Amino acid sequence: MQLDRYLLSGPQEDFTHNDVWRVLRIQSEFVSGFGTLAGIGPAVSVFGSARTGEDSPYYQQAERIGRRLAEAGLITITGGGPGVMGAANRGASDAGGVSVGLGIELPFETGLNQWVNKGINFRYFFVRKTMFVKYSQGFIVLPGGFGTLDELFEALTLVQTEKITSFPIVLVGKDYWGGMVDWLTNVVAEERCISPKDLNLFTLTDDPDEAVDVVISALIDANSSHNSEGI
Repeated sequence: MQLDRYLLSGPQEDFTHNDVWRVLRIQSEFVSGFGTLAGIGPAVSVFGSARTGEDSPYYQQAERIGRRLAEAGLITITGGGPGVMGAANRGASDAGGVSVGLGIELPFETGLNQWVNKGINFRYFFVRKTMFVKYSQGFIVLPGGFGTLDELFEALTLVQTEKITSFPIVLVGKDYWGGMVDWLTNVVAEERCISPKDLNLFTLTDDPDEAVDVVISALIDANSSHNSEGI
């Protein structure tokens, strides 16, 4: 059984014996993540489905994104799995860049893909998600499933609530994401569950080069603003 499932299985009679030790295990996982990723430099996380095949245009776009990020001197971070994640790591690695994989214990995924040159496996999703946000300066999100959606809305929530600032989020694939964007616009915003300005928290594109350019431009603007504040 995965440790996440143990932790989230509800109140247990053996709390004083087991859950206290789990806190220490979680703490050690945070320490390992911080130690592995400390000082890696400016990075961008690329998310997407582990099930995407090499013949998919999304795989090719992810590979292009990883290559462009490396050429721009940015580190590519993914979940370390196959599919879109492997493609982004592959593009970064082939271009001579740093290719990071943050893996997770799952019954249907084993180990990090072969293009990761700096990686770590996590047992707890929430620890892993913290590392994505802490060590990334932006997210590029390609088509994916529940895990990708979870990471996307986590980032949007953190930006919306100003827990993180100057954080570009780019969705790649208008056909894939268009229905969700329409729903956010015509239902969620219309019902005033979000503000209309929240729809500006992300950029939608079909062009992998535009996705990278949006992130780079946002990082340049953020650095300029930071330098101006220091004058």
